Formats: sequence, C-alpha cells, structure tokens
Amino acid sequence: MEEQVVLVSEDDAFLGLMGKQEAHEKGMLHRAFSVFLFNEKGETLLQRRAAGKYHSPNQWTNACCSHPRLGESYEEAAHRRLKEELGIETALAEKFHFIYKADVGGGLWEHELDYVFVGVYEGDFHLNADEVSEVRYISMDDLDTEVSQNPQHFTEWFKIILKEYKQHL
Repeated sequence: MEEQVVLVSEDDAFLGLMGKQEAHEKGMLHRAFSVFLFNEKGETLLQRRAAGKYHSPNQWTNACCSHPRLGESYEEAAHRRLKEELGIETALAEKFHFIYKADVGGGLWEHELDYVFVGVYEGDFHLNADEVSEVRYISMDDLDTEVSQNPQHFTEWFKIILKEYKQHL
C-alpha cells in the first residue's frame, strides 16, 4: 500500500489524507520534516538519495526528510526515519517551521509545511540502500561553494531549506 501524507492548511489544521505520489503530482500542502545533523566539528551531514527513488534520485540533500504519518508527531516521525534511513538514533531539537513549494521535476511538486530539527551525531551509519546510497559530512562554507557551483547535484527542497536554515542561525 502506498504511503499517505497528511494534508493540512497553512496553520497545520488537518484536511485529510492522500497518497504520496498523488499529493506530489497535485502540489498539495502536506506535513513534512527535515533534519540537519552535525558532527562535533560543526560539519553538516548530507545524504545522497538512492538511485531508485521516484524523484530526485542520486541527488544530495540534508541528513533526513520525510512525512509524519497520521497521529504521529513531527519529532516522532523524524526519529522513525533517522532509524529507517540511516540506522541511527540521536536527540533532536525543533529549530523552526515554514511552508515552501518546489518543482522537483517530472511533473512533481513538494509543497510542504516543514518542521526543521537539528541534532548532533558521531558514530556509525547503517544505511537503507533503498533510501540512501551514501552519506558525508561537509563544512557549511564548502557546502555553500558546492551548491553554488553545482546546484543540479542537490535536491530542490534542500536548497530552499538550507537558505531558510541560515536565516534562523
């Protein structure tokens, strides 16, 4: 059965459920979260999306992002997906939330009420190959350089979220 997303109003009022693919085709506003993880040197973790992903395959993005299920808090969903994608657990703190809309190609849109969490992680990863092909830490300065020189290597939503994140530092 296809994963469903929680459709919401701009003030996060529940409007219903919709299949993830259909919501992305129609550009419907839905709940989402994004996680930024840092190591003790202050570098941020990037993941490369697996080649089999239905949109934005092989592109770099933040440590983890996905959608809460019905009845699941944003933070619970973030912890669930860190475990499912990266095989890790770590403490998270909510940083901010905002709404964005991004054309991710192929007639698909990310239109999300996105809660952004931050955490620190030092340790091993156990990657889910269906979700993530590789991970790496990078300094924010080097990340800025890479994004400006090769924006096509990064997901559309990550570029938006990264800019928003810097405004909340």
